[in-house]
Amino acid sequence: MSSAAVTSESWPWPPAMRASAALHVAAIGAGVMVPGAWPWAVGAIVLNHALITGAGLTPRSNLLGPNVTRLPEAAAGRREVAITIDDGPEPEVTSRVLDLLDAHGQRATFFCIAERVLAHPELAREIVARGHSIQNHTARHRHNFSFLGPRGFANEIARAQDILTEVTGQRPTCFRAPAGLRNPFLEPVLHRLGLSLVSWTRRGFDTREGDPAKVMARLARNLQVRDILLLHDGNAARTAEGKPVLLEVLPLLLERLRADGLRAVTLPEGMKL
Repeated sequence: MSSAAVTSESWPWPPAMRASAALHVAAIGAGVMVPGAWPWAVGAIVLNHALITGAGLTPRSNLLGPNVTRLPEAAAGRREVAITIDDGPEPEVTSRVLDLLDAHGQRATFFCIAERVLAHPELAREIVARGHSIQNHTARHRHNFSFLGPRGFANEIARAQDILTEVTGQRPTCFRAPAGLRNPFLEPVLHRLGLSLVSWTRRGFDTREGDPAKVMARLARNLQVRDILLLHDGNAARTAEGKPVLLEVLPLLLERLRADGLRAVTLPEGMKL
């Protein structure tokens, strides 16, 4: 882990985690001190663990720590939204996405898988050179990511930080977990690495939905300033004609932003207060 990447500040425990710790202490104390209390104490602990697990399986939850689901209030006055594009870079798709964004004068944030950046470094550098942002989406996009412990999180995320920084010359400040799933061990690691967890306001489910109209309808429903929208250049579903659905949806979305007077910016720009 690069020493330049870490912060010495202690992790500020979120209220839900403090309450969880207090509940464990109280339940164990009651089990020891109060006759017949053990079944109730165990039940309380099991219920608490179920709540924490549910929070980790809810991508937009902030019970386990800070989680950016919308741009800050300051972005409203600037008429800003954020388009975020995950799982790339993908040569067949990403280059065409960049052309579409340029044609409409809009910017996006690419949550890239670091090993794909290593495989396509010139494409990653092109993303940055054309005014967009690359942020951390782990080194390998492991399907068991949400089951990792502190060491596993640190290795996966810090490795991605170093790869992305070396290839692009810019160190990420934002992190998105694969599928948005996580557990309580993630936030302390992000805090040490100086990363903000970012999820989304709404998503198009474009990794499994090949109908551009349905993807667009999900993104456009109640679309407003400060929204963070999620799409995919990697692992994109295909239309009936075999085209990555993102390439059909993005022109529709960009036209909608123009009509509504909204400006798509990178997350580092949109998160300025």
